[in-house]
Amino acid sequence: MAPATQWEVAQPPHDAVSSLVFVPDSHKLLVSSWDKNVYLYNVGPNGAEEASLIKSYEFRAPILDACFGADEHEAFTAGLDEQVKRVDLTTGEQTLMSKHTAPVRCVVYSPEHSLLISASWDCTLHVHNMATGLASSPLPLTIKLPGKPHAMAASPSKLVVAMTARLVHIYDLPTIAKAITTKEPVVQPWQQRESSLKFLTRAVACMPNDAGYATSSIEGRVAVEWFEDTEKSQARKYAFKCHRLPAPEEEGGDIVYPVNALAFHPKYGTFASGGGDSTVALWDAEAKRRMRQLTKFPDSVAALAFSKDGKYLAIGVCPGFETGMEDYSGEGRTKVFIRELGENEARGKGAK
Repeated sequence: MAPATQWEVAQPPHDAVSSLVFVPDSHKLLVSSWDKNVYLYNVGPNGAEEASLIKSYEFRAPILDACFGADEHEAFTAGLDEQVKRVDLTTGEQTLMSKHTAPVRCVVYSPEHSLLISASWDCTLHVHNMATGLASSPLPLTIKLPGKPHAMAASPSKLVVAMTARLVHIYDLPTIAKAITTKEPVVQPWQQRESSLKFLTRAVACMPNDAGYATSSIEGRVAVEWFEDTEKSQARKYAFKCHRLPAPEEEGGDIVYPVNALAFHPKYGTFASGGGDSTVALWDAEAKRRMRQLTKFPDSVAALAFSKDGKYLAIGVCPGFETGMEDYSGEGRTKVFIRELGENEARGKGAK
């Protein structure tokens, strides 16, 4: 069995990592940061020998999220400057897609439906039909949200938006695509749910088989739910405590850390969680058990991403606010690690 190996990427961002995403068809990695840059790295196929910076792209404000578009030459960004931009990763050219009226927290691209969707703290989603091309791209479809979005993720057919007040809206992507074509003014969520978690949602990730999703909170918990709205399916949902450490004996209880990141393995359906306790854990969603915990990292784990073939796990590490720092700086402490997974490291109990 091939053992796991792990290395640190050279030339990391200068401030906190906000997102990580692998290109769909290769081992290139896109990293967005609070240092107002997006970085493109080459991660493989020869491991550490090629874990190098290809290019960086500068913006006028911190980037809160980024995603790839239709191919490895196109990316989209969500900025603190309220803008959603397209980036040509070959030329570096930036194109304004839309402007919200508050910072843009999340951006996702649906390859199945050629939809670009951004979620802003102005309580709206902007949806672009990228199949029409940039030249003919009309004003985006705007979907009003009942709360401020904090996390968003897409599966092949669904979009999950987690908001304040424990609100979770699930949208049907084919319905959104049809609404753009027919110019329907209002798009209703496919389902409206209340989060299984009691506190603010920090991350959302969708199962690759389109069956459901996981959410995590600031209060050291993860919930796993299924889309199918039947009594049997909903009875399967569960939540559990994680990323906690025993408090000093005289205090009792646990020290609770936020679960900042979630990512599903594309092949096995298991998932990884990363927390403010500087650890990454791998979980079997079906068996409801922790498979393993990786060796502790030097700082809080801010972001996670599996490569599309499931070979690599990228881990963004930077100082968190768990220690009560008043003067925050990720300079010199922000790191990106790449773990080449062992043969069965992310394989669940029932995986084939």
